[in-house]
Amino acid sequence: MNRQIAFILRRVALTIPTLFVMSIIVFLIIRLVPGDPVRTMLGFRATEENVAELRRQLGLDQSLFDQYVTWMMALLHGDLGKDIVSHANLSELLAQRLPVTFELTGLSMLLAVIVGVPLGVKAAVGGKWINRLTEGFVVFGISVPDFWLGILLVLLFAATLEWLPPSGYMPFSRSPLLNLRYMTLPVLTLAVGEAAYILRTTRSAVTAVMGRPFVTFLRAKGISTSRIIFGHALRNAGPSIATVIGIQVGVLLGGAIIIETMFALPGVGRLVVTGINQRNYPTVQVGVLAIATIFIVVSLITDLIVGWLDPRVMDGEAA
Repeated sequence: MNRQIAFILRRVALTIPTLFVMSIIVFLIIRLVPGDPVRTMLGFRATEENVAELRRQLGLDQSLFDQYVTWMMALLHGDLGKDIVSHANLSELLAQRLPVTFELTGLSMLLAVIVGVPLGVKAAVGGKWINRLTEGFVVFGISVPDFWLGILLVLLFAATLEWLPPSGYMPFSRSPLLNLRYMTLPVLTLAVGEAAYILRTTRSAVTAVMGRPFVTFLRAKGISTSRIIFGHALRNAGPSIATVIGIQVGVLLGGAIIIETMFALPGVGRLVVTGINQRNYPTVQVGVLAIATIFIVVSLITDLIVGWLDPRVMDGEAA
C-alpha cells in the first residue's frame, strides 16, 4: 500500500476513537455536575410532576449507559434532539449557526496567517528594529485578553470614529458589504492574538532553518536570501507553522464563544451561552459537541498537512 494512503488511513482510524471518547466526555459534562440539571433548568418553583415529565422527555429517568446509547444512536441517525425552550430542531439550529462561526473563525485565522507569517519571516532575517517591533506585537497579542481588546476596538471604531457598527450581523448572501462591516471588529479581536502566536512560531522555525548547514551552502553558491527563504526555509519550517495554526483553530473556537456573545453574532458559541443562561440542557450539549467535533476534524486535517509537508512524519508513523 502507498505510504501516503496508509498514513491517511492510520490518522483517520485514530480520529474515530477520539470522537468516541469526546462524545462520552460531552455526554457526562452536565450529568456529572453536582445537582439536578432538570431542577436547574425548571427553577426552584418547579413541581414534582413537571420535573418528572421533563426528566422523561430528556431520558434522564434511564441509566447513564442507556441514556448514552439512546443519544448516540439518535446522533448516528442525524437526530440531535430539540431545543426545550423554542422546541426547534437542533439540527436546523446548528445549520443556521455554523456558517456564522465558520466565517468568524475562518476570516480570523486567514487574517492571522496573512499578518503572522510574513512578519515572522521578516523578524527572522531582519534587523534590530524589526525584531523589537515584532516582539512588542507578540507581547501585546499574547497578553491582551480578547474581550478587553474587543471593548477597546468598539470604543475606538464604533463609538469614537463611528466607522463600523458595534454589534450585529448581516448574512453575506444578503449584503456582502454589510457582512464585512459587521464582521470586521470581531475578526480583528480574534486575529490579533492568533497572529502573535503564528508570528512567534514562524520566527523561531525560520531562524532555526536559516542556521542549518545547507543554508550556508546555498549562500556560498550565491543564491539570494529571498530565494532561500521562499524556496527552502519556509518549506522546512512549514510543519511547525501548520501545527501551531491547527492548534490555534481550537483557541479560536473557544474565543468565538465570548466574541459571538459580545458582538451579538448568531453563531454556535452564542447558542451555547444562551443555552447555559436558559438552562437549556440539550442545546448546550449539542453546541459543545459541534465545537469539539470541529476541532478534532481540524486536528486531523493539520496532521495530514504536516505529513504532506514533511514525509519523515509518514516514515515515523510506519516505523
